[in-house]
Amino acid sequence: MNARRAHAVDLDPQRVTHDLAAPVLTVVELLRQLMERQAVRRFDAGALGEEQEERLGTALVLLDRQMDELCAQHGLSRADPNLDLGPLGRLLADPEW
Repeated sequence: MNARRAHAVDLDPQRVTHDLAAPVLTVVELLRQLMERQAVRRFDAGALGEEQEERLGTALVLLDRQMDELCAQHGLSRADPNLDLGPLGRLLADPEW
């Protein structure tokens, strides 16, 4: 009977949700940061009109707030959805950059 328990799958809904949320939010945060960096490059290059800058800035603020809400819903901090790549460091940049 102990051999059966050793191979049992933990299907606790809270744990499954948490374990799945972290890597999904890591990908979402990575994409959000990439979009933000691209927007900053476009701002700096003067490639956007005033209206485009306003819309893009608003969209980035809303994405950042949504990420906060998603992390809170899943009991994660903004630092949690990040992968430690060993000697390469963390996958995601510090959210406060």
